[in-house]
Amino acid sequence: MKHPIYRTLILSALLVSAVSMACCQKPEATAPATASTKPATPAAKPAAAVPAVPPAAPAAAPAAPAAPGPAAGTVADAATVAELSKPSGGPSGGLYTVKDGNKVDAKTLQGWKTWRALACERCHGAEQEGLVGPPLVVSLHNLTKEQFRTTITNGRAEKGMPPFSASKMVMDNWEGLYAYLKGRADGQIKPGHLFAMDGK
Repeated sequence: MKHPIYRTLILSALLVSAVSMACCQKPEATAPATASTKPATPAAKPAAAVPAVPPAAPAAAPAAPAAPGPAAGTVADAATVAELSKPSGGPSGGLYTVKDGNKVDAKTLQGWKTWRALACERCHGAEQEGLVGPPLVVSLHNLTKEQFRTTITNGRAEKGMPPFSASKMVMDNWEGLYAYLKGRADGQIKPGHLFAMDGK
């Protein structure tokens, strides 16, 4: 009795294989016949379609940036990056005041506390080195204060960053948060716990 079952299974498997092969061989058999009947037509159509698409895409890509004036934007961006890469604070003050790398002014301390309370390190890393979010120690050399404010207020949904416009803590302390992150980007503020300059 077992033999007929095995035969049935083997025959079924062979039948499935034969049908699969027949299906696969039909297009191959049809394609050579079509190709031998009309070799120029099938070759001409794919060849024409392939070259037409690539030239259109590269031509469109450079044309779009050139129209709004990327050259001026690039020069401004380079100048902005150079300006933003200068230290914005330090022991003598400025955007932030820091001493010994971990003692900061009150506004910067509030910015750090905001960073910690919102657990921003989950995306940007404990030392702002970047994880799923960008490395802020680099980004703060490219973002102006207003761009930073816009980013945290509106978020970047396409990159997974939520808007923080509804967070009172963020809206009240965004300048301190910017100062803290700028100090980190400048290398003036050390990673880790911060303390008040006055020791309170």
